[in-house]
Amino acid sequence: MAIDVKHESDPTVTTLVSGIISDAQDLLKQQFELLKHEVHEDLAKTRDAAMVLGLGSIIGLVGGVLLALMLVHLLNWAVPTLPLWACYGICGAVIFAIGGGLVWAGLAKFNSFNPLPDETAQTLKENVQWIANPK
Repeated sequence: MAIDVKHESDPTVTTLVSGIISDAQDLLKQQFELLKHEVHEDLAKTRDAAMVLGLGSIIGLVGGVLLALMLVHLLNWAVPTLPLWACYGICGAVIFAIGGGLVWAGLAKFNSFNPLPDETAQTLKENVQWIANPK
């Protein structure tokens, strides 16, 4: 007993075009997901850098206040009370240096990455142009 086996003929132009459009849509979806992931990753880096920068600024401000108090006590230094002035000066300088180091580290962290995902955005733009004008 023989079973009729039908072989598929060559795909039609409509099938090919719908397959191309489906593939292009899948590519666009994947690129949007990649863009979303890159933006989320860059926002996390920006948040971390902002936290270090903010912490460094606050510590630097405390150091600046202590250095200002040191200057007040420097005026008082004309009268022989050097140990008080020296204590304020040493503490203020150390805290100010730590704050400056944290600000520098935060700025270096900001400069280490580009917050805009250039490559994915450019590829996505090219694909949208290709879909709009498939010449």
